[in-house]
Amino acid sequence: MTKAGSSGWLSTGAAARLLGTSRQHVVDLCTRGALPYTSTGTHRRVRRSDLEALTAGGLTREAERSLWLHRAVAGHLVTEPDAVLARAQANLARLHQVHTSGMSTAWLSQWAAVLDAGIDAVLDVLTSRNPHAVELRQNSPFAGVLSPTDRAKVTAAFTTHWRRDHAA
Repeated sequence: MTKAGSSGWLSTGAAARLLGTSRQHVVDLCTRGALPYTSTGTHRRVRRSDLEALTAGGLTREAERSLWLHRAVAGHLVTEPDAVLARAQANLARLHQVHTSGMSTAWLSQWAAVLDAGIDAVLDVLTSRNPHAVELRQNSPFAGVLSPTDRAKVTAAFTTHWRRDHAA
């Protein structure tokens, strides 16, 4: 048997190291269908070319929409840091009570670590295209930071942008 990666196939651990994320993140990408894989016994293997396509291919429409909304949250964070962080901490505490086990709990724990790391770390996650940040934003504790009006404005601007810049 050849070493993982030498034939263009990578273990989920090797793929995670290349992405700078956890192995579980790669498994989640495989499970959701975002990253094609093959099974070798009980192990998943991903093609290096599929991993490169995932990172070079840009964001899905939903992930980019989330990025735009979180950029707006970042704007509030830099002008009202205490209020925004307090809202996120309160949401996180409430979500931890609802989700006591499973992957949601893991993502919430990662958010807790980001919030504890300070404003710069939070801003990095809110505005990054990094696959790990994209995943974290899917479990965001920033609900309620944007008013319904601001959220609608961002969504409308994003829709215009997507139709203009991503039309097939």
